[in-house]
Amino acid sequence: MCLIVFDWQPKQSQWLTLSANRDEFFQRPALPLAEWDDASGIIAGRDLEQGGTWLGISRSGRFAALTNIRVMNAGPEHPVSRGHLVLDYLKSNLAPEAWLNSLTTSAYAPFNLIVGTTDSLFYLRNHPDRYQTELKPGLYVVSNAQLDTPWPKAILAKQQLATWREQQSQDSNIPLSSLTKLLSRHEIYPDLELPNTGVPLAWERLLSAQFIHAPGYGTRSSTALVGQKNTLHIAETTWNAKGNEQQTEQFSVIL
Repeated sequence: MCLIVFDWQPKQSQWLTLSANRDEFFQRPALPLAEWDDASGIIAGRDLEQGGTWLGISRSGRFAALTNIRVMNAGPEHPVSRGHLVLDYLKSNLAPEAWLNSLTTSAYAPFNLIVGTTDSLFYLRNHPDRYQTELKPGLYVVSNAQLDTPWPKAILAKQQLATWREQQSQDSNIPLSSLTKLLSRHEIYPDLELPNTGVPLAWERLLSAQFIHAPGYGTRSSTALVGQKNTLHIAETTWNAKGNEQQTEQFSVIL
């Protein structure tokens, strides 16, 4: 997952609004959003290479999402798959803060992690140092740097989500699938606006788009997550290597 924007308002009837794109190599096998068949109550996509996931919810009301931090030559030589962070949290019965406090982050390559329930939301990163905080109500974005790093596509994502929320306030029938397709800018940004993360400039350009379309790599799926009163709605649209829509799956969980 490489771009997540979310509005966290725990005192309001709609307490969470989130849109996210997952970018990955197309050769890496994965399953689309579904309820897992292991009686865990997890609803998420599944990475078939390492067994974890990038974003998901549980029927107990937990949710989590992650991105990698794009930095060269950092992390352990043989890291644990970051997708197990989301999976392990969703399976846990610990409160978010207690679960994070029990986590040893040095086993993983650099990451950003968001974990929450209906009434609390936490952010954790492990690079350049370990930093953990409970998030106050507000609009946030995380890409492949730290939380709220103002990369151009991240700035745009905040604007897009604010506009979507305004439209939703005027028309409550806006489909959840429109939120999966929110982060849809295919265009790359000018070189002067690009970050310098250590990858070649040609890739820095390709990765600057919200919706990435690069040789063998790109936006594989887009997810929407909305918490309204005692219900958590999740939807996912998957994309093929040409950037064409494949399918959209949707679930609602009563908490």
